[in-house]
Amino acid sequence: MFGFRKDPMNDDTTNPNPSNDLDAASLNDKLAQLTAELDDAKARALRLMADYQNYQRRAYLNEDVAKQQGIASVVASVVPVLDHFDIALNQDPAKASAQQIIDGVRVIREELLKALAQRGVGVIAPQPNDEFFPGRHEAIMQQPAEGIFPGHIVQCYQLGYTLGPDRVLRPAKVVVAPAE
Repeated sequence: MFGFRKDPMNDDTTNPNPSNDLDAASLNDKLAQLTAELDDAKARALRLMADYQNYQRRAYLNEDVAKQQGIASVVASVVPVLDHFDIALNQDPAKASAQQIIDGVRVIREELLKALAQRGVGVIAPQPNDEFFPGRHEAIMQQPAEGIFPGHIVQCYQLGYTLGPDRVLRPAKVVVAPAE
């Protein structure tokens, strides 16, 4: 039959251009380098994510510890006040006068205010003719009064309290002179 012989110069199994071998080798090297860089980047990303999660966990734990320390600090400053209440309640009512009881309650109140002041709590105690400030005072009624300017405080019904210089915990409840 017809016999065709393959030409060794045109054989598809051999590469007549050696530069293609170099290109394939450099491409394999480049692929290996990029694969190594990708693996390194993945490992760094995983470490970074683990570091961030550890940071979050520590932050939550620190926040919880700080909250517990704050509560413990306030409670520790109020416990002596409770002790004084217990002493007052254990007194023999037959031997104590009303004035002694009132004086004892005043002392306990002052001790409680002192403990709160140590924690940054201030008292809003407006006096007659002080200017009315809506954020610090709550007008519960209007009433004209002799010698009080319009829009100023006539009387304080209930003290207010602040935390630090700016945060009002409860405004003072006051009577205000009507504006003319």
